[in-house]
Amino acid sequence: MYIRVSVSAGAKKEVFKQVKSDSFLAAVKDPPEQNRANKRVLELVATHFGILPKQIRIVSGHHSPGKILSIPDKK
Repeated sequence: MYIRVSVSAGAKKEVFKQVKSDSFLAAVKDPPEQNRANKRVLELVATHFGILPKQIRIVSGHHSPGKILSIPDKK
């Protein structure tokens, strides 16, 4: 399953909320340097879906705030 995540890195407060069935907004405290914000986003998505962060793959948007992530389908 693919989801879209709009990320705001370097935020004062962490937020992860669902906007539509396949769209999410994420604000993370980590800066967008050395892949730290991306790793934190993967942790938040994994927690939300009850899976491990290593099961999630960034399909597009490695260097941009708009990301498309691939997560395993729910069984």
